[in-house]
Amino acid sequence: MKVNRNPSASVAAGHTERLPQRIASQNKKLWMRGIPLYAMILPGLLFFLVFKYVPMAGIVVAFQDYDPFLGFADSPWVGVDHFVRLFTDPDFWMLLRNTLVLSALNLFLFFPAPILLAVLLNEVRRAWFRKVVQTLVYMPHFLSWVVVVGLTVLLFATQDGGINNLLATWGYNRIELMTDPSYFRMLYTAQNIWKEAGWNAIIFLAALASIDPTLYEAAVADGAGRWRQMWHITLPALRSTIVVLFILRLGHVMDIGFEHIFLMQNSLNREVGDVFDTYVYRTGVLQGEFSYTTAVGLFKSVIGLVLIVLFNRVSKKIGEEGVY
Repeated sequence: MKVNRNPSASVAAGHTERLPQRIASQNKKLWMRGIPLYAMILPGLLFFLVFKYVPMAGIVVAFQDYDPFLGFADSPWVGVDHFVRLFTDPDFWMLLRNTLVLSALNLFLFFPAPILLAVLLNEVRRAWFRKVVQTLVYMPHFLSWVVVVGLTVLLFATQDGGINNLLATWGYNRIELMTDPSYFRMLYTAQNIWKEAGWNAIIFLAALASIDPTLYEAAVADGAGRWRQMWHITLPALRSTIVVLFILRLGHVMDIGFEHIFLMQNSLNREVGDVFDTYVYRTGVLQGEFSYTTAVGLFKSVIGLVLIVLFNRVSKKIGEEGVY
């Protein structure tokens, strides 16, 4: 009869044999506890799957002479002919210039506006006044661009606009705000700021709410004024959020927004207001050139992807987290 002279070894062996079972049991419990969270994530995943990833299969249309009656499989392939047509189109450089100029205005005028608004609201000490201002600046976000542009027309139309009638009554010249091309970009940027600055400030206000109040208390003890506190505490706390949102904004540098531009356009300002989005509408929707406009859309997407990857690497080089 064999006697086990090392009982601790047998106990350890038993524990080792049961370890995978315990790990599997723990993983199952964790998975079961996470089911409500997975259920909450599911609609978002389905949205991106159905509306973002599945449509990517349509990229092949950019390399075909697509015919809806033949479908993807039987439509003839034309290679990069549509891209050659795009880059040799007489309007290409005008479209590129207008798109980049409006994007630059969005980046350097519209993008800082929510940051400035959030910092100013953060400095307001009376809670009731801050809430009132927040409500007022959030409200324009819920108006459609049709309403915003319609209000602009009612106020600044050359002949019967309210403000122009008032100027004429006072003996001043009427302002050709809706028809003079020199006003188009300024008006476009001002409308963007008025409509979206308050809504976009929410994420910066959330970042400011996470700042440790003891930092401000220590700054006050050291004799720092409000401007010093803002420069050395508030703005550095927003830096990572600003970098991430700036990189994401660069991904949409070629997407100005069809609805806003289309409603603002007329035959007099098209030279400065025509962008790729409106060009795609005229060529693809009205003229039915699906393959060509798919190539235009792919060109825009590639530019956005390259900018995101490039500036994400730059942000990593300067010590920021970046997007990924």
